[in-house]
Amino acid sequence: MEHSKFSKAMAFAVATAISLGTVTPAFANPNHNHGGADTVTPIKHLVVIFNENVSFDHYFGTYPNALNPPGSPKFKAKDNTPTVNGISGAIATNNPNLNPANGAGATGPFRLDRSQAGTNDQNHAYGPEEAAAHAGLLDLFPLKVGTAGPPPNAPPIAATKGLTMGYYDGNTVTALWNYAQHYAMNDNSFGTSFGPSTPGLMNLVAGQTNGVAKDNSGNPGVNPGNTTTGFVTDGGSGTLTVISDPDPFGDVCSAPTRYQVQMQSKNIGDLLNAAGISWGAFMGGFNLQTVNANGTTGCTRSSTSTVTGTTADYIAHHAYFQYYASTANPTHARPSSVNEIGFAGPANHQYDIADFYTALKANRLPSVSFLKSIALQDGHAGYSNPLDEQAFIVNVINTLQKSNYWDSTAVVILYDDSDGWYDHVMAPIVNQSTAPADMLTGTGACGDGSNALPGPNPSQNAHAQGRCGYAVRQPLLVVSPWARKNFVDHTVTDQTSVIRFIEDNWLDSVRLGGGSFDALANSIIQMFDFAKDDPKNDDELILDPGTGEIVKDSDKGQGHHW
Repeated sequence: MEHSKFSKAMAFAVATAISLGTVTPAFANPNHNHGGADTVTPIKHLVVIFNENVSFDHYFGTYPNALNPPGSPKFKAKDNTPTVNGISGAIATNNPNLNPANGAGATGPFRLDRSQAGTNDQNHAYGPEEAAAHAGLLDLFPLKVGTAGPPPNAPPIAATKGLTMGYYDGNTVTALWNYAQHYAMNDNSFGTSFGPSTPGLMNLVAGQTNGVAKDNSGNPGVNPGNTTTGFVTDGGSGTLTVISDPDPFGDVCSAPTRYQVQMQSKNIGDLLNAAGISWGAFMGGFNLQTVNANGTTGCTRSSTSTVTGTTADYIAHHAYFQYYASTANPTHARPSSVNEIGFAGPANHQYDIADFYTALKANRLPSVSFLKSIALQDGHAGYSNPLDEQAFIVNVINTLQKSNYWDSTAVVILYDDSDGWYDHVMAPIVNQSTAPADMLTGTGACGDGSNALPGPNPSQNAHAQGRCGYAVRQPLLVVSPWARKNFVDHTVTDQTSVIRFIEDNWLDSVRLGGGSFDALANSIIQMFDFAKDDPKNDDELILDPGTGEIVKDSDKGQGHHW
């Protein structure tokens, strides 16, 4: 079995090398026992941190050049740091969003300081995001998705819809820039389809947003008001596609007055279960028995940020696997013991974020873990911010680096949607749509949807609409001792590229099927360098969770642009 796996790994690496036009080294030691399930690569443990609402330009538009004003954490790039497709030249000085159609919000990109970390969020609905992209002109962001709401001391333009053009640099998102500097980043990664959080998380775990099996409208699979509510759009032949943020059907924390859905498609958890691979989804605020220091508990647990105030810990429409009957834990039942985490039991693979640390401490880390912080740390503008988000990410990665698992672990950091923040790169449209909400190439149109991907039941709907994508460009980072050093990958990827890697690494490249985008996605394997024996001892990067600055860097070497 090990020899077979290694042969597949070699073939996969060669195929990747050919597609990239580079030389991908062979894996150093296929018999190295890294623990956990049998895998194609040395990665035995994947930790997916799925945060909220950031475009690539919003966090990395000027990477690796930071302003470095007095009083802020400093960032100075290493020698030979590769550049990214960022904000420079005419994109910075003569931006298409200076289009007079944007009105008072017409502006080019502008820097937001660390002191301006708290902002309003932007309009990130399915149709308006397409309209902002404007058939590839990318010139109507303030008009179509901009929301006024300046942070303290921001430029006057931030008091208009031009706020959508704001970006941070390495003096604010310092930790993320340090991870990009030390490990691997992709500057050509996109949301799988347009729209807000729920479509993004469904794409991450299922690659499919069509196929509402049940909802709370009184008619299973049917919501007559769908074209006006904005929650789902008619996919043809009576099927429905999620394009907004309904809550999971039956979750005890779902709002009774909010639209709720259950999906019929398979998700990656189903495939992992079928293969006997341990996995878990760890959600902030999921344990309803916990009592916070402020006395809150149950579905209304809350926490307070000095930057953005108080917000509920658990957001139901961010709970990836709660939308699927096979992987849902609607009562938030607790695992019977730490030994259950990652396996079948009362919790059905759905846990609190605290359970991740419990499992890690007990040496019970699942093979695949999906992490969602409490809301104030998830990065979503309006109720979260880059500084609180940074603290969560750093604490997770610092803890992993100090654990027994680090030499077999990869952490992937990516986002559910762009929040409507500006990005200057037009995505390749790999799946077209002609749903009523589409606005990319005209009213009701994202190109021609006659060959759109099917829904989960092709006999019911051969061409499901409402899945226009790829969408807005977003950050994607891989933090691992096996990640390439100081590396910028330009391969086109999307949210389902994570599914693709899981399928290839653990599941003999079995795909979800049923119209999932995973069939179209590129993997993230090119962001790794497996020509190492045991990289743990020379690849520790400990950061300060408050500032994002380096506390300990055991690797003093320089990076390369492969």
